[in-house]
Amino acid sequence: MKKKWVLALLTGMMLTAAACSNDGGNTDGEKKESIQIGAAIYKFDDTFMTGVRNAMLESAKNEAKLDVVDSQNSQPTQNEKVDLFISKKYDALIINPVDRTAAGVIIDKAKDANMPVVFLNREPIAEDMEKWDKVYYVGAKAEDSGTISGQLISDYWKANPSADKNGDGKLQYVMLTGEPGHQDAELRTKYSVEAIVDAGIEVEELAKDTAMWDRVKGQEKMQAFLASNGDKIEAVLSNNDDMALGAIEALKASGYFKGDKYIPVVGVDATAPAIQALKDGTMLGTVLNDAKNQGAASVAIATALSKGETPTKENIGFEITDNKYVWIAYKKITNANIADAE
Repeated sequence: MKKKWVLALLTGMMLTAAACSNDGGNTDGEKKESIQIGAAIYKFDDTFMTGVRNAMLESAKNEAKLDVVDSQNSQPTQNEKVDLFISKKYDALIINPVDRTAAGVIIDKAKDANMPVVFLNREPIAEDMEKWDKVYYVGAKAEDSGTISGQLISDYWKANPSADKNGDGKLQYVMLTGEPGHQDAELRTKYSVEAIVDAGIEVEELAKDTAMWDRVKGQEKMQAFLASNGDKIEAVLSNNDDMALGAIEALKASGYFKGDKYIPVVGVDATAPAIQALKDGTMLGTVLNDAKNQGAASVAIATALSKGETPTKENIGFEITDNKYVWIAYKKITNANIADAE
């Protein structure tokens, strides 16, 4: 009887072990519930990046768990966030770098952890992008937005002879730029002026200064421009909408946009406040920087990489250039096609 009891006990243990070994093929102990992606935004209070962040969260709803953090415009803080994501063993990273020249450090960390990384909106230097085959970039070609900004001013200048206030045949302008060293700021500044010159218009730069993408700083810089140049200013070019909106506030305080007192102001991003300014007649035009598709493409690439797939147009829905880049096209926005931005 004792032998029969022992045999029955052993048989039961074997059956239990067999059942456990067939539990979903999970021999590692813990079964992974979903894809987890860590995303670090350079700062949360940037209007355009808020739109991108919301698009990322919407796109990730049914695909992955997205942990989005604020780098507070500090590269050391962002590096700490990346270290935290790596310690949590996330499947992939989406990084909107504070300093694009610091991307190499993040890539080294990600590569050591075998954690694919997608950079967003701020393009790392080419040499860093070549460090690893699991590094991608999603953004827009900044030179195109500059060209469109210049075209907006050129079209207005040619259609309104009174825009040449002093009748000298030259367009006297002021320029609000983003942060120094940022490729979008440099290219938007350069190509916006080139587009005006290419349209056959002679230009004179009265003033240029950085407002660091910020609306309050844009207002302060514009106040300074007005104090030193007054009625000489015939156009305001801004690297983004927030700075342009700040400039508009300064112009309003100086009596512009009432009666015939007007200066054309252009921005970039087509944010909701900028669209309202278009409707109000205080902003001449802006350039749609497609936050929705930038966010969606970033999540799609990170998700594909997390699954061990090579991103292609078929599995992410976006064209990939040079095996690493997804470029989202800009679009000119004026009162005539506001609906395209809304």
